[in-house]
Amino acid sequence: MSLYSDYTKEIEERKAQGLSPKPIDDGELLSEIIGQIKTEGHPDRDDSLKFLIYNTLPGTTSAAGEKAKFLKEIILGESVVEEISPTFAFELLSHMKGGPSVEVLLDLALGEDAAIAQEAAAVLKTQVFLYEADTDRLKAAFAEGNPVASDILESYAKAEFFTKLPDVAEKIDVVTYIAAEGDISTDLLSPGNQAHSRSDRELHGKCMISEAAQKEIQELQAAHPGKSVMLIAEKGTMGVGSSRMSGVNNVALWTGKQASPYVPFVNIAPIVAGTNGISPIFLTTVGVTGGIGIDLKNWVKEFDADGKPVLDDKGDPILKQTYSVETGTVLTINTKEKKLYNGDKELVDISSALTPQKVEFIKAGGSYAIVFGKKLQSFAASTLGVEATPVFAPSKEVSNPGQGLTAVEKIFNKNAVGTTKGTVLHAGSDVRVKVNIVGSQDTTGLMTSQELEAMAATVISPTVDGAYQSGCHTASVWDKKAQANIPRLMKFMNSFGLITARDPKGVYHSMTDVIHKVLNDLTVDDWAIIIGGDSHTRMSKGVAFGADSGTVALALATGEATMPIPESVKVTFKGDLKDHMDFRDVVHATQAQMLKKFGDNVFQGRVIEVHIGTLPADQAFTFTDWTAEMKAKASICISENETLIESLEIAKNRIQIMIEKGMDNDAQVLQGLIDKANQRIAEIRSGEKPALTPDESAKYFAEFVVDLDIIDEPMIADPDVNNEDVSKRYTHDTIREVSYYGGDKKVDLGFVGSCMVHKGDLKIVAQMLKNLEKESGKVEFHAPLVVAAPTYNIIDELKEEGDWNILQKYSGFEFNDDAPKGSARTEYENMMYLERPGCNLCMGNQEKAARGDTVMATSTRLFQGRVVEDSDRKKGESLLASTPVVVLSAILGRIPNMEEYKTAVEGINLTKFAPPRERLVG
Repeated sequence: MSLYSDYTKEIEERKAQGLSPKPIDDGELLSEIIGQIKTEGHPDRDDSLKFLIYNTLPGTTSAAGEKAKFLKEIILGESVVEEISPTFAFELLSHMKGGPSVEVLLDLALGEDAAIAQEAAAVLKTQVFLYEADTDRLKAAFAEGNPVASDILESYAKAEFFTKLPDVAEKIDVVTYIAAEGDISTDLLSPGNQAHSRSDRELHGKCMISEAAQKEIQELQAAHPGKSVMLIAEKGTMGVGSSRMSGVNNVALWTGKQASPYVPFVNIAPIVAGTNGISPIFLTTVGVTGGIGIDLKNWVKEFDADGKPVLDDKGDPILKQTYSVETGTVLTINTKEKKLYNGDKELVDISSALTPQKVEFIKAGGSYAIVFGKKLQSFAASTLGVEATPVFAPSKEVSNPGQGLTAVEKIFNKNAVGTTKGTVLHAGSDVRVKVNIVGSQDTTGLMTSQELEAMAATVISPTVDGAYQSGCHTASVWDKKAQANIPRLMKFMNSFGLITARDPKGVYHSMTDVIHKVLNDLTVDDWAIIIGGDSHTRMSKGVAFGADSGTVALALATGEATMPIPESVKVTFKGDLKDHMDFRDVVHATQAQMLKKFGDNVFQGRVIEVHIGTLPADQAFTFTDWTAEMKAKASICISENETLIESLEIAKNRIQIMIEKGMDNDAQVLQGLIDKANQRIAEIRSGEKPALTPDESAKYFAEFVVDLDIIDEPMIADPDVNNEDVSKRYTHDTIREVSYYGGDKKVDLGFVGSCMVHKGDLKIVAQMLKNLEKESGKVEFHAPLVVAAPTYNIIDELKEEGDWNILQKYSGFEFNDDAPKGSARTEYENMMYLERPGCNLCMGNQEKAARGDTVMATSTRLFQGRVVEDSDRKKGESLLASTPVVVLSAILGRIPNMEEYKTAVEGINLTKFAPPRERLVG
């Protein structure tokens, strides 16, 4: 059976699902299709032409290579296809972005046929995705006096690939669509349980919001031709939870415009808005696609005569609507005035959505083209020996004389690229920075690989210190979807230069370690910048930013990222933590105390500089990880010298284990990280470069002291699923003490796992089980308890220390890597399950609790439908708490009272956290 026959069979299967033919990325299949085009009278010739022209993925896919080669034959007259003239062949090449298409265009431009060379040069002048192999050819041809090469370089030096694009329209008419009230999680736009289909854009698009919503959007489009649908989070923030390129892709698919007529289901220019704006990492993702993200400010607080917010009976500020954006409202975005209008009435200033840099992204159809364009212009000007024509908006450099630097400002200044020499940059500056560590996770990794192919990248940037591809989000179940996707992903990323969780050659044991934990170990410098394809990329060394799959691809390909230096909020601690409290309670109390003090969330969109000092990186990660739920852009741990050295020694040991397992590559990336860790330790010990601290005179947006003395009960983050105000449900801001529940709220399932736990948590589970057995003679679970260690290293260490034996003793199920689960568990017994390392229930794409369950978990997500879906009988709810609260809740089948809790944790060292002994400033 031919590949084409297989493809047509798949087409029929997809047609039954209401889907179009899947875009082609396989070169062998396209070669067959090209053969059918060349065969006059072939029964499938017409369809084959359509597949070649309209359904072949661009970039560096093997199919793109075959297409570029065939188009070259047509241009040179070696093949004659009536439907594809040489001029049309050039047009098709111009839409293929780079890689083999640029190689063909260079062949033609630098060839001997002058007329063809001129046509090829005209197309090349519109292209920006050129890499060293391409620019080296141009440079060599220019050195040899080739006039066409000179002409192309002169065009690049003027950035004509950008200046000749149409300007952004002064007025953009939109019609509103309220997607939901309150914060909109990216799960609404791209549900975690549909993660397997993210790389199949048309299929994945069917999961956005609901079929009813999709129909309503289409009806709005029909009723308002020529207007863009603006998706809105009413009374909330759009895109909280994670970056979700797939969510932005879905919004663009339903409300944006097609990027190229020759590439299906790749849409750009979505317009999204929120009463409280757009989540920072989601906003970055919108920029990748040349979209617009608007802060509506259409609900504001009411204030009394003394200027204090008016509160309702629950103590929440009362909001007043300043203007309506109900579904179907026609508004106008004025990109010149940077304001939003309803007719002639000005509603709100939207300058933050239309900065000069963001307008460039809109004009270019996305941020990638600008990043690559700037590099290309610099290369051309340097080669010609001229100054680059000022075209792009200059980087914003904010420098305040006499003002010290926060920790994040210090890191950005160290890693800045292309800034004015000698200028000290402060918050608000726009900066290109070197990226040290990059992480790709498995449910977005296929999209990242597609992005790398689309931008014609073939190898990781040599300036990246280390990069890792995880397998944690699909660790729970090795089903047919995972078997089809994950090996392919690992092979691609391994070839690209990443350290991969799964060895394509099958030499080392497949690892499913949680990506954030691995990146936390791979980060061996407190001055590093980390970019990762998950919102919980928040290391306790360096500064880490969760990012969309495209920004991850850009960091892998270029070794750089571009972003403003964020403002910081300084968090310190005072008092003494009581023995019965867990560090997770400190984390939740920080959020609760902050909201009580400021009223508003001062963390949102900013860096939390947490002076945690005495906790090593493993345990400190519990705080930095949760800052995603605090809506912070990132976080930085300020550590004492000896504590940082301890953290680096732990990291070295774990990296060494990875090396011993055979995970290092030919470039010896892992060994290089150990060498960097040794160098950093030596710098700290010698006093040459102590642990990172801010300056005494640094300026913060806010400073906040957490009072440990008033933390007396375990703290639970509650989704508050029945709150009368829909906008208050499923936020992470409702933090309640355990006594609130009266010791009688039923719990249907407990989950200890995800990135929020470390080895100490698993030791706590073991110790609690021993304590409870000692007290009552046995341990009886009244609800299932699912336990998933974050990494295999932790399991190995627990085995050595004897704790794993205790966990095995009380468990009714233990994972087996030789026979992994082939399907997700749908029913749970009242016992403990020792699951494979990985995300498990926290991700919600494979394992889930039963519909309508009340889950008590250590994880990070409480969004509707994530860990547990609703049932007809009741709403599912995921409450988040410390490990001891979760364990005890599963054993009792309900939330414990304080007396039960204190008895269960007696004698257990829950945390060694204490405020740093001295102020940590530079």
